[in-house]
Amino acid sequence: MQSTTPKLAVRRWWAIMPIVFITYSLAYLDRANYGFAAAAGINQDLGIGKGLSSLIGALFFLGYFFFQIPGAIYAERRSVKKLVFWSLVLWGGCATLTGMVSNIPSLMAIRFVLGVVEAAVMPAMLVFIANWFTKSERSRANTFLILGNPVTVLWMSVVSGYLVNSFGWRHMFIAEGLPAVVWAVIWWFIVKDKPAQVKWLTEQEKSDLDATLRAEQAAIKPVKNYREAFKSPAVIKLCAQYFCWSIGVYGFVLWLPSILKNGSTLGMVATGWLSAVPYLAATIAMLLASWASDKLQARKAFVWPFLLIGAVAFAGSYLLGSSNFWASYALLVIAGAAMYAPYGPFFAIVPELLPKNVAGGAMALINSMGALGSFVGSYFVGYLNGATGSPAASYVFMSAALLLSVWLTLAVKPQAAVRAGVAVRP
Repeated sequence: MQSTTPKLAVRRWWAIMPIVFITYSLAYLDRANYGFAAAAGINQDLGIGKGLSSLIGALFFLGYFFFQIPGAIYAERRSVKKLVFWSLVLWGGCATLTGMVSNIPSLMAIRFVLGVVEAAVMPAMLVFIANWFTKSERSRANTFLILGNPVTVLWMSVVSGYLVNSFGWRHMFIAEGLPAVVWAVIWWFIVKDKPAQVKWLTEQEKSDLDATLRAEQAAIKPVKNYREAFKSPAVIKLCAQYFCWSIGVYGFVLWLPSILKNGSTLGMVATGWLSAVPYLAATIAMLLASWASDKLQARKAFVWPFLLIGAVAFAGSYLLGSSNFWASYALLVIAGAAMYAPYGPFFAIVPELLPKNVAGGAMALINSMGALGSFVGSYFVGYLNGATGSPAASYVFMSAALLLSVWLTLAVKPQAAVRAGVAVRP
């Protein structure tokens, strides 16, 4: 369905997408750099054992899990702008304080609080995108949001490698935490919650966009409240699917530097460069998958095949063992790209299944289950690596989780979004 004039579409993309991309990039920077601190000696400096190191790395996701839904409800009913502003200030401060810790309890507290203050960002930004972009654009818009993830880890891997090599892990946390606070000020002055509030769209452009978004809502089966939405079979399956998927993603993200460092004789700078390559591949895969998903208006077909490829790649790394570092590394690059590729299509499913009054809360519930899966993945992958002295067992664990996510994706039925004979193709 064409919703707006080409001029309007271009104007929205250039005005909104850079803001969305930078904001989520900074959130991801401050959650993912702990893996470099672990590889660079934070455990030795603070006397952290291997099992406790896995727990500390994963604590972020417990805080992230508990505060997703309240944040989404506030964003949906009140203001994305205010919520994200305070989140930026608080998570930048927490990230910076991580570089100043002197004992284990304070590090654990900061990691948990960091998860709490970042929890609302993802659902809030998905609500923000739904306010500005139509169904035929949403997979690409979501991808530009989530591209902040692999693109940030790409350059962060290189920069963090140099920072910890030259200055140590403390200065890395401080240097990478401050930009969020600076961006909070910029965000406050340039962001508006909805198209009706901006001056750079004409009244006709605002009216056309509003009419298209309203028409899309009219084609979705009504849902009275959050309770009804959360009990939907599709939402339950998507929660379980994202839980399993996130086990693979965050087991990979958080511990890839340590896996590469321990599996070779490379230094931190080389480890940083190698850690960046999967995210370059992921960026390309995400753009291609989201473009094709919007063009064909199909969602599931651009989710489960990629996750299956990721599962096979992890299984291949397991079968190769530690004797062939470079072949195993090539499979890790494939796994990383395959796990990231489906994000845009995946997060386009919910707004096409549920109406606007409950879609934000449902996306938050799904994302919170992803956070729980991220906790499980980051903890158990770190634990298995430390307990066995090899990443082999963690490869099997992540492969199995991704296979389960493939099955759950296929189990989501499009009939859940049928109204008056019109079916959505998730």
